Amino acid sequence: MTDGMSISDYLAQGGRLTSPANVPPRYRAELLRMMATFVDSELAGAAGFADLINAAPGIEERIAAARIVLEKTVHAQRVLRQMGEFGADTARYYTHHPWTARDKPGADAAPGRSEHDMRLSVFNYPLQGWTDAVVMNLLMGRAVVVQLGELAQVSYQPLAETFRGILPVETRHAELALEGVERLLQTEGIEAVQAAVTLWWPRVAASFGMDASDKFARVKAMGLRHTPNADLRAAWERETTGILAALGLKAA
Repeated sequence: MTDGMSISDYLAQGGRLTSPANVPPRYRAELLRMMATFVDSELAGAAGFADLINAAPGIEERIAAARIVLEKTVHAQRVLRQMGEFGADTARYYTHHPWTARDKPGADAAPGRSEHDMRLSVFNYPLQGWTDAVVMNLLMGRAVVVQLGELAQVSYQPLAETFRGILPVETRHAELALEGVERLLQTEGIEAVQAAVTLWWPRVAASFGMDASDKFARVKAMGLRHTPNADLRAAWERETTGILAALGLKAA
C-alpha cells in the first residue's frame, strides 16, 4: 500500500491484507461473519452425516462417510483458529452446541441464522436415511466446490490460503458422493435417487443466497467477494446438471 492511500482504496484496487493488526473494524466484522458461516456449516454438515455412518450399506461407504466427517471437522478447526486470531470467542465451539439439530421433516423453510449458529439454511434440514444423505452430499458438495472457489480469492491472504488448501479435499468429498450415488442407482433404483434429487435441489440452490443484495457491492469493495450469487448459482447449476444427466437423473 503506497503512502497516502487509504485501506479502502487499497482493497478496492485488489490489495491484500495479511495480519489482524491492520484490518479495519467493518472489514473485520464481515470477515468474521464469513468465517463463522463456513465453520458452522462444516460442523453442522459433519454432525448430520456422522449420525448416518452406521446406516451405510457397506464398509467402504462407512469409511468414506467417516473420512468426510473427520475432514470437515478439521476444516472447521483450521478456520476457527484464524477466527481466534481476531479475538473471536472460539471456546464456545468446544462447549455443547446442537449441531445435529434439524428442522422437522417436511418443513417448507429452514429456520434463519442466529448469532450463535451461522450455518447455511440447507444444514437445518434433516437427513432421512442413507440415500437422502448421499444425494444431498453430492449436490451440496458441488456447491461447496463453487463457493470455495470464490472464498479462495478473499482479500485476507491467510484465509485465502486456508481455503485454497481446503478446496481439493472438499472436491474429493463431492467425488465420493458421486461414487455413492452411482452405487445407489444400482441398489435402490433411479426413482428413489431422483426423489432425493428433487427434494434437495432447491434447498442447495438457496445456499447461494439472494440474487440481488446491497451488501454485495460493499463486500466486493473490500475484496471479500468477487462474483455475484446468481453467477455462482448458475455455475453450480450447469456443472451439476451435467453430472446428473450422465447418471440419467434430472435437476429439479
